[in-house]
Amino acid sequence: MSDLILHHYPTSPFAEKIRLVLGFKQLAYQSVHIPPILPKPDVLALTGGYRKTPLLQVGADIYCDTALICDVLEHRQPLPSLYPPQHKGMARILAQWADTSLFWAAMAYALQAKGLGDMFGNMPPEAAKAFGEDRRAMSANMTRLRPADAAAALKSYLRRLSESLETQHYLVDATPGVADFAAYHPLWFCRVRTPSMAGVLDAFPSVLAWMDRMAAIGHGQPAKLSSADAVAIAAAAEPLPVEGQTFQDEHGIALGSRVTVAAESFGPEPTEGELVAATRMHYTLRRTDPRAGTVHVHFPRIGYVLKAA
Repeated sequence: MSDLILHHYPTSPFAEKIRLVLGFKQLAYQSVHIPPILPKPDVLALTGGYRKTPLLQVGADIYCDTALICDVLEHRQPLPSLYPPQHKGMARILAQWADTSLFWAAMAYALQAKGLGDMFGNMPPEAAKAFGEDRRAMSANMTRLRPADAAAALKSYLRRLSESLETQHYLVDATPGVADFAAYHPLWFCRVRTPSMAGVLDAFPSVLAWMDRMAAIGHGQPAKLSSADAVAIAAAAEPLPVEGQTFQDEHGIALGSRVTVAAESFGPEPTEGELVAATRMHYTLRRTDPRAGTVHVHFPRIGYVLKAA
């Protein structure tokens, strides 16, 4: 049985990104379905505060944010690579743009009245209200695009993607890479989760054809696991050693200090713990939970704020 555990829910766009990466790399993993909104007691037992979706768990190591999860999966299975050697930097830059600017334009466009009807039309009104309140709390530090501005931005972004895809099958290289997976998931949300809003894609046949190629990759080899069992797996494991990792100090905070790490904008709930690693790519916090035991929670540097507790 694989030691990779993906904590996600089916309608999460960022989870779709990682499900496809797992499919691309043909990796087996255990699939834990978590709630889309709070409360998330099993998630918080593992992370201590961070509650965005998805998470990747490997024993007692918890990896937050899809940018870091992609790096972990690349290390686990180097081929096929997410980062084409001749375009590695550009691929990462495009992926960061897609996960931020493209994503928020697509969400603001899709989550208008018709799109919300697609998502919640068959559910009681309380479900839509609870979802809205949860996401407002997560976006308290953000300025959201108005629908008209989101539509203008999304159409401009789609034109740019279309220009790239008219002469090649994927955005950066001859095979899918991290930029493709990052650009795909917000458009997947528009097309699959809010079909009433998907007409915006019709003017871009090269984008639609690319989306079909991406969808055909599939979701790899998942096996079901309960969230309680995942917490028990963490409790029975030891975190991977961090000794010997190069310490890159940008904050004047020594290793061993009590710190918090939180997202810069969306989902600002902090995780507190002992800073045990700060490399050029990520932070690692050691924390202890009554149920999960001692875990290491990992965050990428980009998009996250480190502070002394």
